[in-house]
Amino acid sequence: MKRQCVAVRATIRTASKIWANLSRRPLLSLVAIADKYNFSISGGDLIYLNNGWYVTHTGLLGLARRKRCAGIHVRPISESCDASSQRWAFEATVHKSRCCRCFSGYGDADPSNVSPLVRGAEMRVAETRVNRPLRKAYGIGICSVEEIGSFAGQSGSAMNQPVPYRPFCCAFSLALAQRARAARRADSVRCSAVSLRFVLAAPLRPILRMYSLTAFSMVTPLLLPPKT
Repeated sequence: MKRQCVAVRATIRTASKIWANLSRRPLLSLVAIADKYNFSISGGDLIYLNNGWYVTHTGLLGLARRKRCAGIHVRPISESCDASSQRWAFEATVHKSRCCRCFSGYGDADPSNVSPLVRGAEMRVAETRVNRPLRKAYGIGICSVEEIGSFAGQSGSAMNQPVPYRPFCCAFSLALAQRARAARRADSVRCSAVSLRFVLAAPLRPILRMYSLTAFSMVTPLLLPPKT
């Protein structure tokens, strides 16, 4: 129980760092979700989009592993698939245990509802989008981010515009990338300062060595015992 409370606090801190303008309501919702399902933002299980929390495919698979899911069977629906137009549909069946009833759901993908970054991989996107049976099996009410169309509600001209690259779970990945770049920049500055120090000190080394030898030769007679 104490370990779970510590994990929930860590999740809240991570969420506050990534999404700095979170209000009290989404934070309370995050506490309830993270405490009930043991989801972690640092692990990529949740993402905050359009004023709401969404579970990711990673989070659902992690929950299934923790709950000891017996198996997930995925098959294409041939009558709803068209390879020439890159339209695919899959059905997934989740078995929580060997003796319980199964949970089924569907997922589809085509060029109109996927990002231009994954054009040509609509079949794999459709297979990944079959998250509903996992959500139904474990009672997860929030939607999964893979089930959202990438350009839902946008006009055709907006869909044809070039889209800048953003990795999956963009807010979390972007924050980590910025932090990594800052760390590399700090390391390069420290290395440059050390190199500059050695470069500037290089011409002075013979002079310092000469003064050291001179001082040693002047101090040595004082340390020797007097001759009798």
